[in-house]
Formats: sequence, C-alpha cells, structure tokens
Amino acid sequence: MSLRFVTKSIHAYLDYPVAFALIGLPFILGLGATNPFALWLSVGTGAAALILTLLTDHQFGVLRVLPYNFHLAVDGAVGALFLFAPFLFGFTGLDAAYYWANGIAVAIVVSLHKPEAEMAPA
Repeated sequence: MSLRFVTKSIHAYLDYPVAFALIGLPFILGLGATNPFALWLSVGTGAAALILTLLTDHQFGVLRVLPYNFHLAVDGAVGALFLFAPFLFGFTGLDAAYYWANGIAVAIVVSLHKPEAEMAPA
C-alpha cells in the first residue's frame, strides 16, 4: 500500500491558495526583519507560482502549455530553495521559520505525489 495520495487534481486545488498565501502572508506576518529579501523572496515566488499554475496542464490551468511533471519539478526546486534560504541569506527568527515551514510543506506535498500510472485501474 502506497502512502502517496496527492493526485494531480488535489495538487491543482492547492496551487492558487498557496500562490496567494506566498504573496500575502509575508506582509501579514511582517517578514523581512532580518533581511528585506525574506519578504520579497516569498512575494516573487508566489507571483511565479501563480504564473506557473496558470500555464500548467491540469484542471485549473488556463493556457495548459507546461507539463504537470515540469510543474512538480519546479515545486521541488522551490521547496529545496526555501529549506536552504535561511542559511543562504542569513534569515533568522520568524523569517527563517517561515521558509523552513514552507519548504517542509512543499517537500511533503511533492513527495506524496501519486503518479498518474498508479491511478489507472489494474
């Protein structure tokens, strides 16, 4: 039995709220105390995530020109960047915790992805 349960459809439902949260939460939380880049890295990533979602070939993609596997690869890279951002850019306190929490969340979602081949009936 596989623990992978995050389907393409479930992932699609997460994309827009996550993008908007990455754009808005840094302002609500007051990120940037240790480094102004802590605020703008999230905002820029959120804007890029919104564009990526609009262009991804899944149920909520608008133009659907980018393969879903590419989207997953980008998510994985963002998760890794977020995990290392506090070390790379000197974030501490809430700034660091925000990136570590988001990096862990992204890593979990990507690692729990259920390949479409596993969803097909036997």
